Amino acid sequence: MITRIMALLAVIGLVTPSSVHARPPLMEIQSLDGSGNNLVHPDWGKAGTPYSRLAPARYADGIGAEVTGPAPRYISNRIFNDTGQPLFSSRHTSQWIVAWGQFVDHTFALRADSDKREGITFDNADPMESFHSDAPSIPFARSRYTGGETTPREQINTLNSYIDAYAVYGDDNRRLEWMREGPVDGNMANNSAKLLLSNGFLPRRTFRGDPDSAPVMDNTTVEGLDRLAVAGDFRANENTGLLAVQTLFAREHNRIVDLLPKGLSEEEKFQIARRVVIATQQYITYNEFLPTLGIRLPGYRGYNPAVNPSLATEFATAAYRIHSMVPSDFTVEAEAGKYSEAQLNAWRAQGVTVARQGTRIRLGVPPSLVMFNPDLVEQLDLGPILVGLNKPVQRRNDEMIDNLLRSLPISLGPTTVIFDITSIDIQRGRDHGLPSYNDLRRAVGLPAKPDFRSITGEATEAFPTDPLLTPGKEIDDPNSLDFLSLRDINGKPIPLTSPEAKTSAVAGQRRTTTAARLKAIYGDVSTVDAFVGMISEPLVPGTEFGELQLAIWQRQFGALRDGDRFFYLNDPALAMIRAKFGIDYRRSLGDVIAANTGIRRSQLTSNVFLTSGSS
Repeated sequence: MITRIMALLAVIGLVTPSSVHARPPLMEIQSLDGSGNNLVHPDWGKAGTPYSRLAPARYADGIGAEVTGPAPRYISNRIFNDTGQPLFSSRHTSQWIVAWGQFVDHTFALRADSDKREGITFDNADPMESFHSDAPSIPFARSRYTGGETTPREQINTLNSYIDAYAVYGDDNRRLEWMREGPVDGNMANNSAKLLLSNGFLPRRTFRGDPDSAPVMDNTTVEGLDRLAVAGDFRANENTGLLAVQTLFAREHNRIVDLLPKGLSEEEKFQIARRVVIATQQYITYNEFLPTLGIRLPGYRGYNPAVNPSLATEFATAAYRIHSMVPSDFTVEAEAGKYSEAQLNAWRAQGVTVARQGTRIRLGVPPSLVMFNPDLVEQLDLGPILVGLNKPVQRRNDEMIDNLLRSLPISLGPTTVIFDITSIDIQRGRDHGLPSYNDLRRAVGLPAKPDFRSITGEATEAFPTDPLLTPGKEIDDPNSLDFLSLRDINGKPIPLTSPEAKTSAVAGQRRTTTAARLKAIYGDVSTVDAFVGMISEPLVPGTEFGELQLAIWQRQFGALRDGDRFFYLNDPALAMIRAKFGIDYRRSLGDVIAANTGIRRSQLTSNVFLTSGSS
């Protein structure tokens, strides 16, 4: 430890080189793939290692055969269908929750498909089905795994489990070299400390000339593949909000580099900037993102090498899936003169809504334009996108999923199939051998639920006597999902057909309870899938989570903090960097946005994860 501290002091000039070595070594560098973070268990949290488990694997044969249960799409149509009626957070959380949550997700979790392709049944004849698929199934592939012969399958996390800004830097030196200014010749020593930007935006795959030699980036279609922006994580182009956050932190890296003395080597400047960016991502996550969601951890007691930070498959596969919070459109806010009338008209023709509010303009961008469209980020500009995420109230975390994710038609050549994230989440839980809902509750120290109404917190699990429901067939009756009433944050009724119903409803009563529908689907409470049960729980007051989801988040983020030797509260280099260069990681997300865009800090709330309506 003394040697490590002296080396760090030498790098930033707080001791003379002669007091350590003839030439001071760099500070200990955190590996790109997470290896060596724990010195006793160097593979803990490393990329390419299995997810950990909170409970024993549950497979039909004890090895790898999926447990059977109600068909996932059947469940989705009866539990997760919001029928187009959104409910919003009563705690004024902003859409930054989803944007930051995805940025963090793309830092520490990514499973990979195996060669085993098996679809999820899609029944066009289901009386609850309102979409049509040309195929009899939703595409699905089982996850890559180890074991599965004499021991249970254990699925692989292809990323490392640490919160280490992987999404910015990647975990491969070849990708990182391409993203850094300078030649791509296999020699990082002649690269600049800065990340490549093109007029302040992430470079496209064509930036260096030959897109075939550029890092691979994910895309849903072949069209436009060469125009995709390049970042540390290959999923960066998935949506406008995510790409904007990726761009923000590439700018933040370069801003830090510009603050460092020219006398430092390029590699020293790069590693100092990377270290501060990692600490900033951690600081924002633990001091803004998690507290806003209601996550409260015990006080930090220092690094604990006995804590394994590896992501639990129950967390990655079920508890971190907050898809009901994903909005159906994307909001952008700017000064009224920011965009030309010609540009606004062009966007209107593509389905963008334009609303003028005094000196401000607000754009509502439809999903068709948001996905895999880096051109849009540059056209809109970074600042207005990031401000837009701070304005609308976030959707509530519950069992109701917008059709953007629950029933998205995708064209595969002449065939149209339906993408349903909830069906996939349910089937993925079975693929990964997740415990049942009640077994998972027991595994985290919570009591099992004896019946369905105790899961949902509702008064009854029986279907009502209602002339609009067919007795004995209520579970297959579309009328069962009707909303009968809506209420705003003050408990005031909202007319079902009013504009406020789409913007201000925080609670609603449906014709049937979720508990009644769960009972009709599962019959026995002991068979409820973990994901379905946890997302159906009522929210714990002061949080955005049900009891089980909250417990798993607290446990996982506690392990990610306590089991990370480079966690910002355990890293002496950060204090030294602050003392020597005046560079501090302790900055809010709003501060980072203001420092890297033309946005004034006053245009954002003090905590951007809350809207201006929060108290």
